[in-house]
Amino acid sequence: MPLTAIATFLVRKLIRLILLLVAVSIFSFVLVSLSPVDPVSAYVGADMLQISPEQRDLIAQRWGLDEPMTTRFVLWLRQLASGNLGMSMIFNQPVATVIANRFQASLQMLAIAWLISGLLGLTLGILAGAKAGSWGDRLIRFYAYTLASSPTFWVGLLLLIGFAVTLKVAPICCAAPPGVLAADVTLWQRIHHLLLPAITLSIIGVANIALHTRQKLIEVLQSDYVLFARAQGESLVGVIRHHGLRNIILPAITLQFASLSELFGGSVLAEQVFAYPGLGQATVEAALRSDVPLLVGIVFFSALFVYTGNAIADLTYQIIDPRIRLS
Repeated sequence: MPLTAIATFLVRKLIRLILLLVAVSIFSFVLVSLSPVDPVSAYVGADMLQISPEQRDLIAQRWGLDEPMTTRFVLWLRQLASGNLGMSMIFNQPVATVIANRFQASLQMLAIAWLISGLLGLTLGILAGAKAGSWGDRLIRFYAYTLASSPTFWVGLLLLIGFAVTLKVAPICCAAPPGVLAADVTLWQRIHHLLLPAITLSIIGVANIALHTRQKLIEVLQSDYVLFARAQGESLVGVIRHHGLRNIILPAITLQFASLSELFGGSVLAEQVFAYPGLGQATVEAALRSDVPLLVGIVFFSALFVYTGNAIADLTYQIIDPRIRLS
């Protein structure tokens, strides 16, 4: 692929990304600002009845809540232009710091779930498509259809009850044992607390890739050139290896990168169920307590993360298959 074509592709994607981030920022800021949740009351919490109106006004001035929404948005854009996402009200830290710390925890879970769901979904799709109509195919489809319609929090609760409460082989919450300093947490303890949330996201993310791979493989196996190869004595394994994989791998790659948005959204519910201190849990806290800078910053970062994944999928797809013109 010529470098000029790749450069043109990246420039177009960058322009679309900028427009997307502008739209996401405006809508997020407006919606959160119009939320019925009072930021000052959420910030103070249970002690709201013990503060005076003067103290309430000072808190509002401290966070710029006494300014009109348009003024606060313009000030936020100025900070954003200088690389500053603002200060989080509930964490009393820079938004960039909160996102970096929380995303580091979420990234480990998302990476494991992304890899497992991709590999398992592709494998199950090949097995189902190769033996279409068999009991194995029906079992895989039943698994995929069931989990595709299952809420993430429901699956997480079932795993939590089964493995953490009943069997007691998994921790019931958190990213580390309670009471243990972060510096003293071992690698095994981190993995032990990470596995159940990651498995929750994995088994749900398998469904779309498995079903799409199965259908694509069935179409390939029913094509004329595959029937001709089988007539010449080619085995089913050989047909899948030489003809099937090259046709199903490209859609699988696209679905795999596109699933980043689903995993990112599912992580919000999974982290709530398992009390996992990741970016998803911070999103819920920011929404419930009307922390506008943090919530807008997380939405801004989420859009950037998901869009980057989709752009990588598009670029990879077109590099692997030169028949597809860059657009």
